[in-house]
Amino acid sequence: MFDSSTGFRLADSSVLSPDGSLLREDRWLALSPEQRRRFPPLCPELVIELASPSDEGPRGVSALRRKMALYQANGARLGWLLLPHERAVEIWRGGQQGMAERLDNASRLDGVGLAEGLALDLEEIWAL
Repeated sequence: MFDSSTGFRLADSSVLSPDGSLLREDRWLALSPEQRRRFPPLCPELVIELASPSDEGPRGVSALRRKMALYQANGARLGWLLLPHERAVEIWRGGQQGMAERLDNASRLDGVGLAEGLALDLEEIWAL
């Protein structure tokens, strides 16, 4: 798991830093020590973006959606775009280019099929 201070160099040469991400350990260990010290040249399996108050409005959320589409196009298997001001989450799945499933008032997300046991309690986020 990585936080927002980790940037990734994607296959299209974009460098992006998700708010949270998950990467299989075998992929991380396959990188050289030098690659691990810089922006790792790969896309995480799971990316999480959290819209902040400064992201509210069509321009901010549109930018986050473009970012999610870049992760998706570069190999992310799953993306969660959290929209606290709407109490909504968009789920971006690999293989569904440019499409997202929207969940309103969801209370929990889990990583079934990607990371068994991974769960995110959304009630804590919605309460902020």
